[in-house]
Amino acid sequence: MSLHLYSEVFANDESIPVAFTCDGHDHSPPLEWAGAPAGTRSFALVCDDPDAPGGTFGHWAVFDMPPEVTFLPGGHSSRNVASPYPEGTNDFGRASYGGPCPPAGHGPHRYQFRLLALDTGSLKVAEGAKVAEVEAAARANLLAEAQLVGYYEREG
Repeated sequence: MSLHLYSEVFANDESIPVAFTCDGHDHSPPLEWAGAPAGTRSFALVCDDPDAPGGTFGHWAVFDMPPEVTFLPGGHSSRNVASPYPEGTNDFGRASYGGPCPPAGHGPHRYQFRLLALDTGSLKVAEGAKVAEVEAAARANLLAEAQLVGYYEREG
């Protein structure tokens, strides 16, 4: 079995419900995974928007999740709720989940949730590391990766 990431509120290549965007409650969606390879010592999860006008926009990074963790409930992270695991600084400037919030009228954007199974129990990243920096550190210890892509569009 290979590493697989899924959500009970949206399937791969489907729309992300408004509740998990800046137009809703702006908290993280429920995410679940299975199929971690042998030797997994931790997980990192990153989410970004490669369709942002200024280039890829980092929305969330959470890392150093123990290997027995296979689920993050909806609302695990938001402006008002911190994850019990370390979080990178998103491109909104917060160390938390920042939901999809594309410019109105810009068309649908892809939000890539990537789960990285790692061969280390702890990423060595600086306090306040950006989402992309967390992902780069995680990729240096990568055993397996799973992706879930959701779409969101704000009408103009």
